[in-house]
Amino acid sequence: MTLIEVIANDRLGQKVRVKCDSDDTVGDLKKLIAAQTGTKPEKIVLKKWYTIYKDHITLSDYEINDGMSLEMQ
Repeated sequence: MTLIEVIANDRLGQKVRVKCDSDDTVGDLKKLIAAQTGTKPEKIVLKKWYTIYKDHITLSDYEINDGMSLEMQ
């Protein structure tokens, strides 16, 4: 159990910083981002370059580490 901070950037330049556990799933991360932005979690798409992250896989499996930035659509 490792607490990490992930930064989600949208196309409008908004940055959302979220603290979560490395064992959380991408779906859990989306719920935390949704709580801060007011967007529904199912409408959020997280990606890095051309990789779109799937909801059921953990952040540690994707090797998402502390301070990492993700693109939010």
